[in-house]
Amino acid sequence: MPLLFMLLFAGVQGAMFYHARSVAIAAAQEGARAAAAQTGTTGDGHTAAAAFLQSAGGEDVLRGATVQVTRTATTATARVSGTIQSVIPGWSPTVSSQVAVPVERIT
Repeated sequence: MPLLFMLLFAGVQGAMFYHARSVAIAAAQEGARAAAAQTGTTGDGHTAAAAFLQSAGGEDVLRGATVQVTRTATTATARVSGTIQSVIPGWSPTVSSQVAVPVERIT
């Protein structure tokens, strides 16, 4: 019976990790896309990523989430990281995702 509970908790924790990772990737994509727009700024990217995180569940999905956005003349990069809720006491897994996209330019 204890083995069954251990497998159950491991399955739930795996699903929570996968979901939080997917949200972090999508938020980083939104942030990078907003910053990479022709008139986009790092502030636009940060706002877009933070808004996506909030709409995807906020602290319930990714606790203490941080968003970092950088933009150069050719590339916009967004990095989202945070801690995943854990069903296993004493363990706080983290997830981090980074997305880089080319900056829009008129040629």
